[in-house]
Amino acid sequence: MAPTFFTPSRRALLVVGLAFFTDMCLYYLLVPLLPQYARDLKLSQMGVGALFGSYAVALLLVTVPLGIMVDRVGRKTPMLLGLAGLFGATLLFAFSHNFGLLILARSLQGIAGSATWVPGLALLADHFPSEKRGQAMATCFAMANLGVLLGPPLSGFLAVHGGPKAPYLFGAGLVALDFLLRFAWLEEVPSRSAGRIPWLSLMRDRSILAFAGALGAGAGLWALLEATLPLHLDRVHHLGPRGIGLCFTAAGIAHTITSPLMGRLSDRIGRKRVVMAGCLLCVLTLPLPVFAPSVPWVVASLVALGAAASLLMAPSSPGVADAVERRGVGDYGAGFSILNIAYALGMMAGPYLGSALAQEFGLRTALIAAGLAIGAYAFVVRRADERERGAGTAGAGAL
Repeated sequence: MAPTFFTPSRRALLVVGLAFFTDMCLYYLLVPLLPQYARDLKLSQMGVGALFGSYAVALLLVTVPLGIMVDRVGRKTPMLLGLAGLFGATLLFAFSHNFGLLILARSLQGIAGSATWVPGLALLADHFPSEKRGQAMATCFAMANLGVLLGPPLSGFLAVHGGPKAPYLFGAGLVALDFLLRFAWLEEVPSRSAGRIPWLSLMRDRSILAFAGALGAGAGLWALLEATLPLHLDRVHHLGPRGIGLCFTAAGIAHTITSPLMGRLSDRIGRKRVVMAGCLLCVLTLPLPVFAPSVPWVVASLVALGAAASLLMAPSSPGVADAVERRGVGDYGAGFSILNIAYALGMMAGPYLGSALAQEFGLRTALIAAGLAIGAYAFVVRRADERERGAGTAGAGAL
């Protein structure tokens, strides 16, 4: 009897891919609507930063207990519970006209995001060996990037033709579809490790820390742009929700196309080398959108920035999975929780620090400073790689 096409590994790939797509698509529905929220609620730049940063605060608070849950009870239950929170957040966005309720909705999104990414990545690590892991994760990242790509223009189109509630009502329907697939195709996958989750040991792993920092930097980069660039495009280039959405679509296209390529490249030449290249390229590309003299140049700069972000972020998750596997445990939830903490810290620092710098010194200065900070991280990754190689050489010599 011929093996079925929908093997457990392929089902996991499809479910996680749709889960990542849904999470990112709903996250980005807000971006083109920011200027309208700012005008209606009379929000300052710091208020907008707080709205975006609340996602990261919630993500950070639930990541550690969620990682413990994922390694103890399996992957399916957290992913289903996360969808319930995402559905509630989507309806809150649709019917709320109060800043406090918007903060609550964004916080629920953060909790749901953690309940999607930590068990989702762990599920992929369960089903795919190291030599195929980069490709599998890159495929799901491409689906997430597709959500980034479609979310802003879809939100702008629906808001223009259906009103401000329309994007979120569409999002609620997408959550319902995602729930059906997760419920039908996901099976509980227990942890392969019977011992305690080695948090302290993993937190001392140089590779895990290096990749976590890279992902945090990439998350901060996008969160900074999401919280500040729409207001700049509205004020300087007079773009409405549809135009802002299309500008972010350019970055989404570049990120979607290049992320799988950079994941495979990291399999061949080393994950840390790819990360370092991304750090250095961000020095040049991060400030470009606010120096662009016209909308076409804004689009071109965002395309370049999307490619730079792929270099920075794509190797991080498979790199952490490889580091956990080298320790002979199956506690991928613990490893990806560390990665998720870094991601949350980046998303929190991006809007808050970026908005503060932009409000005090201007957006150009804020983006230049952020680009230089990310570029400097390349030397941190290089140093971590040198120390790890030195430790490995010393261990081999002792043997």
